[in-house]
Amino acid sequence: MILVSACLLGVCCKYNGDDNKNNNLIELMKKCTLIPVCPEQLGGLPTPRKPAEIQAENAGDVLEGRGKILNINGEDVTENFVKGAYETLKVAELFSVNYAILKSKSPSCGCGFVYDGSFSGKLKEGNGITAELLIRNGIKVYTEDDTKELQKF
Repeated sequence: MILVSACLLGVCCKYNGDDNKNNNLIELMKKCTLIPVCPEQLGGLPTPRKPAEIQAENAGDVLEGRGKILNINGEDVTENFVKGAYETLKVAELFSVNYAILKSKSPSCGCGFVYDGSFSGKLKEGNGITAELLIRNGIKVYTEDDTKELQKF
């Protein structure tokens, strides 16, 4: 079983109410059991919602209470993101998940790179809050861009 960002499977839970449907992952459903999750919804945020970005050096700082996540209007949504990350971890533990495929660049799901907090489209190295928490708990996280790795499933 593999945890997957719900937006990648065509669920309209993206911040703007749309999805990020990925046909390669739809095909993967024929071979593997995929468990869709949206950490931001699990954290209590509505869809659609204002875009948000990490305002800290990294996701670890946010998880440890030393950073915040603000939406584009400057509203603090840290609590929602952290709650959603922990709820996602609960789902992963309930199903004994060892792998996750999450939406790249997202402040929740990004792995390897996330937006830099300036709302300018610039990226920086790092993980989203949920990706970081899953990694810290022994779950291997990929993004939809890891096509070579995903072919192994």
